[in-house]
Amino acid sequence: MTDSTDEKPASITGPDAQRIKREALGIADRRKHHGRPAAPMKRRAKEPGTRQRVYRFRFYPTPIQAEQLEQTFGACRWVYNEGLALRSSAWEQHHVSVGFAEACRALTGWRQAPETSWLRDVSSTVLQQALRHLDEAYSRFFKGTAKHPKRKKKRRSRDAATYVRTGFRWVEDPERPGTGRVTLAKQTTPLDVRWSRSLPGGRVPVKLTVTRDRAGRYFLSVLVEERIEPLPAAFLPGGREPKAVGLDLGLATLVTLDDGEKLEHPRLLKKYAEELARWQRELHRKQKGSKNREKARKKIVRLYALIGDVRGDMLDQFTTRLVRENQVLVVEDLSIANLMRPAVGKGRRRKAGLTRSIVDAAWGELLRQLRYKCEWYGRTLVIVDRFFPSTRRCSACHTKGPRLDLSVREWTCAECGVVHDRDENAAVNLRDEGMRLYWLVAAALPPGKVPPPVIKASELPEVLLAA
Repeated sequence: MTDSTDEKPASITGPDAQRIKREALGIADRRKHHGRPAAPMKRRAKEPGTRQRVYRFRFYPTPIQAEQLEQTFGACRWVYNEGLALRSSAWEQHHVSVGFAEACRALTGWRQAPETSWLRDVSSTVLQQALRHLDEAYSRFFKGTAKHPKRKKKRRSRDAATYVRTGFRWVEDPERPGTGRVTLAKQTTPLDVRWSRSLPGGRVPVKLTVTRDRAGRYFLSVLVEERIEPLPAAFLPGGREPKAVGLDLGLATLVTLDDGEKLEHPRLLKKYAEELARWQRELHRKQKGSKNREKARKKIVRLYALIGDVRGDMLDQFTTRLVRENQVLVVEDLSIANLMRPAVGKGRRRKAGLTRSIVDAAWGELLRQLRYKCEWYGRTLVIVDRFFPSTRRCSACHTKGPRLDLSVREWTCAECGVVHDRDENAAVNLRDEGMRLYWLVAAALPPGKVPPPVIKASELPEVLLAA
């Protein structure tokens, strides 16, 4: 028998819960539509045949706009933390569940209270979106895909504010369709946006997110719904077999293709290591709170911003080219989180260097870009099982050899005598195994239906894999 103390406390519902929320938590009762039963809020449905896409632009606020955005970022952070404290205390002290609707009613009380009347200087829709983000964080926590939400800290958390359609004004430029003037709530002048490319013409943005990075740069992320046309199918010359490419991710070479092409590892962190170390030493020599310390801090964050921009642009161009040229892309299922676990005891310094190289390689970002681009443009990404012996299997005779040390870059097959480049051989094996899985899935589909954008070996039925 289990101890009764191990059982989870029952949630209080009904009139008792309403009384606790009203008296103990300060959440007012429903006023609007009080005669109608409460119903869960529904998300806005997308238009048929469209996809949501985010365009990111840099903008330069005026001093007044920067001051107002600074206040908005702080208010969003404060509301998020207060909502987290409200929901946590409601359950821990009273065993009452507080959702998004109750948090919004609590927000109304915070805006009306004299000590927090400064919240009225910020658009209410922006603050409600902060509570919406908190609700989504709780949803991920209850599903088991994320940890419990944590408080946001100034200068530690990202400065961001989300504006829905009622929180901004969009006026499209008739001379340049896809660009226009964006005026945020509580502001009178449009933002000075650098339109590096145009949005889909005639489309009103669904949502705007204003962010400020650690380097002090302001960005405007515009979410629009548009129709993305798939690319023409890529076939091998003289036939109807889809063109496929195998990708082997590594650290000596960032990506190796099955045809021998290699994308060299830029090693940006190593390239700027001396400059970063110099400015880190300068930072620790400065007095806390001084202007010179702030100058050194900005130098460091600007260097990191430069590294991130160069790395992101390189991966974006490379993945776009691969998706345009190939119909099927095959990669290995990497457990990046396990590879980056910190080591303890002997060898932890070497493991720290390996972790730093994995972070610099940005494998996760490369795989993320491949996944969504394949979905957009009608391609298929095949993810081979992580235990598939792609490195020590001969791509010529398919004989599996002994385990290879990481220092071994070339090896000779003991059966057929073929000399293999380690990474190129792995890419060829991944391509062959990926095409085997691709044809298995394609043969099991009904006539006329195309394979899904992502085929993952670990999620396929065992009967299908054994076929």
